[in-house]
Amino acid sequence: MAKQNNKTHFGFTEINEKDKAGMVRGVFSSVASKYDIMNDVMSFGIHRLWKDAMMDWLSPHTNQKLLDVAGGTGDISFRFLKRAPSAHATVFDMTQGMLDAGKKRAEAEDMSNHLNWVCGDAMTLPFADNSFDVYTISFGIRNVTRPQEALNEAYRVLKPGGRLMVLEFSQIPNPAMQWAYDRYSFNVIPPMGKLIANDSDSYQYLVESIRKFPDQDAFLAMIQNAGFSNVKYRNLSMGVACLHSGWRI
Repeated sequence: MAKQNNKTHFGFTEINEKDKAGMVRGVFSSVASKYDIMNDVMSFGIHRLWKDAMMDWLSPHTNQKLLDVAGGTGDISFRFLKRAPSAHATVFDMTQGMLDAGKKRAEAEDMSNHLNWVCGDAMTLPFADNSFDVYTISFGIRNVTRPQEALNEAYRVLKPGGRLMVLEFSQIPNPAMQWAYDRYSFNVIPPMGKLIANDSDSYQYLVESIRKFPDQDAFLAMIQNAGFSNVKYRNLSMGVACLHSGWRI
C-alpha cells in the first residue's frame, strides 16, 4: 500500500505537505514587486516600528554574522547593517523573486560588501554548523512547512552564544480586540491586495496563515524544544505581532 502524504495547512485549506513549499513560493513570487508597498499600506507603516523594536532588543554588534531567513527584500538585514556597519548579513529566502526585488533597493548597493543573497529552504539550510552569531526570521516562520524543523536548523547553524530572534504575527489576548482585528484582516486586506498588487488570493492566504500559527506561549515552547535557552517574548501592538528571543548556550 502506498504511503499516505502527511497533511498540513495552506491558510485554512488542508493540503499535502509536499505541496506547501511550492504554493508558498507562488504566493511570494506573485507579490514580490509590491511586497514592501503592501507592508506599509496593510500595517499603516507600523511594521517599521516593529522591526525597529526588533533591532533595539537584538542590539547588533560589530563583526557579527547575521543569517536573515525568509529575509525577502532585505528589510531586516539592511536595518542590522545600519546599526553595525562592519557586520555581515546573509539574506536567505525560498523565493528568488523576493531576493531579486531586494537587490534593486538602494541599500543593497550601499551595503554590497557586507551582504549576500541565497535562495533555499529554511528546513535544510546550506550552511555549516556554528556559522552565525545571529539568526532572524520575520513574518516567515508561519509559511514554513514544518516550523519546528526550521527552528532546529536555526539552532544548528548558530554558534554557541548565538541568538535567535523571531518576529511574527500573533494573537491578541483581548477577545474583543481580536474580533475587530479579524474583521479588518479578512474584509480589508485581500481587496487591498487586489487593488495594489492585483492579487487578492495571496493576501487571503497570508491573513489565514496568521490564524493558523501557534499563539505566543505555544511558539515559545517550540523554540525551547529546539534547544534554545532563556526564551522570552514581547508583544507588539497589543499582540498583533510578537518578538520571540532565544539563545544557543
